[in-house]
Amino acid sequence: MNLFPIGHVESPLTDRASAPRQGDEGAPEAWVVVVPQYARAMAELQAGQEVLLLTWLDRADRAVLAVHPRGDEDRPETGVFSTRSPDRPNPIGLHRVLVTGVEGQKFRVSGLEALDGTPVVDVKPVLTDER
Repeated sequence: MNLFPIGHVESPLTDRASAPRQGDEGAPEAWVVVVPQYARAMAELQAGQEVLLLTWLDRADRAVLAVHPRGDEDRPETGVFSTRSPDRPNPIGLHRVLVTGVEGQKFRVSGLEALDGTPVVDVKPVLTDER
């Protein structure tokens, strides 16, 4: 399997411990910067569109198989496949975000809790009943 980034995140979030756990928990706006060779792939993106970003959570611990959800030790340990923990064997992040602007080879999004420099693996539109 070959997997490579199509871009990266530019965000004021740099520290995992202080970043929100989910995008709707106070994530700042961020940019997704697309690698020049993939610029054509983003040509139809526009402000107001919801997309799914798939990221590679490069600072995750790939050896973790179970966690206390949301880091709460009072909650029972749970297998990572039943949680949204970034620590997991294949740390693929899934983020539903709103495109708020497009500028050249980058687009701005709201609701992204990924850290600055996080590799972006893919972008997919959120499908509605009309599509």
